[in-house]
Parts: sequence; structure tokens; C-alpha cells
Amino acid sequence: MVKPRFQHYRKYTPGPDPLAPPPDLAKAVRAIADEVMFGYSAEQALREYLRRGADSMAGYDDLLARLSERRQAMLQKNNLAGTLNGVRTLLDEAILAERGQLARDVDMDDLDRSMRELTLDNLPASPAAAVTELGGYDWASGEAREKFDQIRDLLGRELLDQRFTGMKDALANATDADRAAVAEMLRDLNVLLGKHRAGMATDADFREFMAKHGDQFPENPRTIEELVELIAQRSAAAQRLLNSMTEEQRRELMELSAQAFGSEELLNLVAELDANLRGIRPDLDWTGSETFEGDGDGMGLGEATRAMRDLGRLDQLAEAMNAARPEIDLDEVADLLGQDAATSAKALRDLEKALRDSGMIAKGEQGTLRLSPKAMRMLGKELLGNATSHLPSPGNRDSRLAGQTGEPTGGTRAWEFGDTAPWDTTRTITNAIQRAAGAGEL
Repeated sequence: MVKPRFQHYRKYTPGPDPLAPPPDLAKAVRAIADEVMFGYSAEQALREYLRRGADSMAGYDDLLARLSERRQAMLQKNNLAGTLNGVRTLLDEAILAERGQLARDVDMDDLDRSMRELTLDNLPASPAAAVTELGGYDWASGEAREKFDQIRDLLGRELLDQRFTGMKDALANATDADRAAVAEMLRDLNVLLGKHRAGMATDADFREFMAKHGDQFPENPRTIEELVELIAQRSAAAQRLLNSMTEEQRRELMELSAQAFGSEELLNLVAELDANLRGIRPDLDWTGSETFEGDGDGMGLGEATRAMRDLGRLDQLAEAMNAARPEIDLDEVADLLGQDAATSAKALRDLEKALRDSGMIAKGEQGTLRLSPKAMRMLGKELLGNATSHLPSPGNRDSRLAGQTGEPTGGTRAWEFGDTAPWDTTRTITNAIQRAAGAGEL
């Protein structure tokens, strides 16, 4: 008995049409040959053709324009004040709840109430300074104390979310034990990176670290190099984010970060982590900055750092597309610009490969590209075909031109307004009479 075969279906994802015809190499070679006739080298002509694209295929210039539009939209839509605004909101809510509790608590000693109100009335305008001053305040309101603790918790989660994916959500309702586990992971990570920086880390060291803390790295790096690459890119983006802030924002953030999780330990561990990563990967961009112009509440530190990293990825992709021979990660194109852009990039890559593999374009003695004899034969055949298609058919002596000295050639053609060529009046009238007589019109 034959068992039935089951069909498996997956969600549709856009991509190249499997029934689409192969690249039109002849058309591409013609376009490249035209550029060569104007004085370009075959290498330059191929590059220009791929930059312009074809009739139904976007070129690299189109993709670069989309990269530029995406970059500009990110800068115009967002700003970096999200975390600071969140701190201000929680601080205002905590102070309001505390004032309400002081007004309701009739059993409180009047002197104690007055001292508390005096403290709240004279808080600094700076949220960072206010949070620091309230660090030792004995909250009368449980709600106010909870709001204030949320400030410290938010800062710690945002600081970690800049460098470790998902930390902000993972620590949303964290206990002291959870926060202690994160601090231990950071200490162990700094030890591992310190040894790697000195060239002393071993595979056993990495495996031991991942066995202990691997659940905090959902990307599951397989080597210490992958781990470094994973965190270093984010750390560099976090530094560029700090560089992009105003002096006031930067000062506020650094002062607030010292309050993360209620102590300076987290800030010190993160600073040590950044120093290790910067020493291992000095080639990354640690000094750049951007100007975000958006309105609204703004992005938190983690979200803003991811935006900075995406801007860096956009710049790297643009640099790759501007290269003489673009080497492009199609997954990166799909992630940043969408699947349709990745499809266009793949079509360009496939066209270039097909041109090189077809033998139409070959390397010359100096390593530069040139049109191969095969391409020249194809072009010659097409030019001959185009020329013969414009010749009159056999037996038809129709000519639009007179002889060299202006004498009639004996050819015939229909008269058009504006003709200045000489014509045989007698023969023309005779032919007209004969045609009319033959048609019974006379």
C-alpha cells in the first residue's frame, strides 16, 4: 500500500520570481559597449550600468538613495531624551505622591512634616541632582518609594539594554537575586575579556563562561571572537550615542547612571566592560555622533543605541555599494531596506556574475576588464542585423536620396510636404494617369 504524501506549506515571503526570465546579457553588453564607444573602460562601463540599473531592475544608485532616505527619516523622527523624560516623569509622580501622603497623615509630627516638605520644596531643578539628593530620603508614602525605586531600576535596565539584547524586558520585575546575577556575569565577563585582551584567554575559559552565563546571551556565540563582536558593536554604538547628546544631557545621564540599581557598582562594571572592548576593537567607530531632530518623548537608551547601530549599519552598507565591486550582505539589505531591496541587490549581483561567467567580459593582460571576442562577435551580429533591417526588400528601388550630383536615381517614393529633391514631372504625371485609368477613375 502506498502511503499518502503530505504537503508542507510555509508562510509566503517575497523574493525573486522563480518563473522570471534570466538576465538579458545581450542588452547589458550593448549598453556597456555604448559606454566603451564614448571612451569608458569596460570596467567603468560595467560599474555604471550596474549603478543605473535596467528597465525593470533598480540599480545601486537607487538602493543608495533608499539608504539615504531611511537614514534621514531615522534622524528626523527620533530624539535622545527618552530616558531622561522617563526619569522626570517618575520623579514628578513620586514627589506628588509624597506630598499627598504628608497632607493626609494627621498623626505625623509637625516638625517632621515641615522638614520633609522643606526637602521637597528645595529640590534642585536638575533631575539627576534631585535623584541624588533623594537617595537617602525616608519616604512616608509607599507609592512614592516605589516610584523612586523604579527610577533606579529603569536606569539600570536601560544601561544594560544598551549592550545586551532584551535585558530591559528581562529585568522588568527583577529581584535582588536577579540583579546580583547580572552583576556577577559582568564581573566574569570583564575577567574573560581582560584575559582575551592580553592574549591569555583559552577556549576552556570561554566554555566555562558560557556554561555559567549562557542563558543571558540568546544569540549563543560559539567563540570568544563572536562574543566580542556581538558586544563591541553595541558598546561602540552606546558611546556614539553619548557623543550625540548635548553637554547637559550627557552630564545628567552620567550622574543618573551612578544611581542605577541603587549603587555605582553597575556603572563601574559597564565602564570596565567598555574599556576592555575598546582595547580589543579600537577599529570600531567610538568617536562618531549624530544629530537627532525628532519631537515627542524620545527613545530610551537601549532603543537609541540600537538606532545608532542601525545608522552605522546603513553607512557600512552604503560604503559597500559604493565599492568598485560591491560585496553586499543580502540579509543586511533585507533587514534595513526590506525584501524587495534585497531582491534588487541579488538581481544586480547575479547579473554581474552572469556577465563575467558568460565570457562576454574578460580580463586583459593588465588585469583590467575588456569586451571579449565573443561579445564583439555578438555586437557585430546585432549591428549587421540592424543594418540589414533598414535596407529595401529585393526588387524595390525606393530611395529617398538623389544621386551624388543631384540627378534623379530612377527610384520611386511617396511625396511628402517639404521635399526639395528633384523629381521627374512627366513620369510622375504619367504614372498617376495610368493608376487612375486602371482603377476606372477616368
